[in-house]
Amino acid sequence: MQIITSLDELRNLCCQWRFSGVKTGLVPTMGYFHEGHMSLMQYARANSDKLITTLFVNPAQFGENEDLDTYPRDLERDAAIAKAQGTDILFAPEAGAMYVEDHMTWVEVPHMAKRLCGISRPVFFRGICTVVTKLFMLTLPSMAVFGEKDWQQLAIIRRMVNDLNIPTEIHGCPIVREADGLALSSRNVYLSPEERSKAPHINKGLQVGCRRVKEGEKEVAAVKQAVRDYWQENVPDAKEDYLEIFHPHTLEYLEKIDGEAHVACALQYGRTRLIDNCSLA
Repeated sequence: MQIITSLDELRNLCCQWRFSGVKTGLVPTMGYFHEGHMSLMQYARANSDKLITTLFVNPAQFGENEDLDTYPRDLERDAAIAKAQGTDILFAPEAGAMYVEDHMTWVEVPHMAKRLCGISRPVFFRGICTVVTKLFMLTLPSMAVFGEKDWQQLAIIRRMVNDLNIPTEIHGCPIVREADGLALSSRNVYLSPEERSKAPHINKGLQVGCRRVKEGEKEVAAVKQAVRDYWQENVPDAKEDYLEIFHPHTLEYLEKIDGEAHVACALQYGRTRLIDNCSLA
């Protein structure tokens, strides 16, 4: 495995691969790897000739008073994990390399970015789309793999790639969970022991909503209320950011469930913002 920090070195090598017919797989990450990241690398490794894993804590997706400075980092540990998963290139640039001092160009899908997580994190998806586009331009990947835990991110990137005719296939991989149902996240390290013990109730609340739909409930308001009732009883000190039911591809909010539907949420629990989602199909 090569660890590359230079944009030019990465670009030159990836150009050689792409134009010689090598199928490359890209896994963009912010590091501090867990089993969810590993599952993305394993999927890309199995479906490509060369695996490129990127490790970059992207400042453009953090707003004011968010955890850019304290976001967990451990390059040595992450490099060992990436190598064990079969990564050929670990790209770990400095922030100044990815964004020049007078950077002024942004990529965004504004309609899809103004809902769900985008309400409380207004610059988040602009930062995501911009850095992902930069990584696509640098690596020219045949395919790129993202986790379904960040469902809105995945839907937006798929739309961006389609709209901009970017020649990269986008693949989503299922959420990886702890045995008790908590979705894996690098930010889970922020949870206190008591918060960690109760955090699985966030997903259990979503499962209550799923059961209501399977039992025949079609009114979105009733499903959401059932979820909130469960949360109020089992994790009352978690503050809801949003709970929404929407079309999984367009992210348009629904009032009735009569076809494809997805439920997603974000809750602030102590100092940790936790997100989760699941299909209601």
